[in-house]
Amino acid sequence: QVQLVESGGGLVQPGGSLRLACAASGSIFSGNVMGWYRQAPGKQRELVARITYGGSTNYADSVKGRFTISRDNAKNTVCLQMNSLKPEDTAVYYCRLESQWTGYGYWGQGTQVTVST
Repeated sequence: QVQLVESGGGLVQPGGSLRLACAASGSIFSGNVMGWYRQAPGKQRELVARITYGGSTNYADSVKGRFTISRDNAKNTVCLQMNSLKPEDTAVYYCRLESQWTGYGYWGQGTQVTVST
């Protein structure tokens, strides 16, 4: 089993920044991919950004140029730096760790991000 614990969510004004962090523990398998997904009320969960063990990244078009994902393999952590936040970024953000070969993985419990005046 793998446990994922997120932190860093909160309320921020439009144009502001937040940094999300996720720490993984337990039976972490090698060659994993870590990522962030989000789910807004009434919408499906969607990919925000993901990063391979080797550091390759991909982002949703809606966050490119504003969000940056990074990871520390030694500490089993992944972070999401979110800049220039917009109201439409409001959602529950979930951390995920999965096998790059099978796609099988684990979810964190989620952290709320609210962008509002």
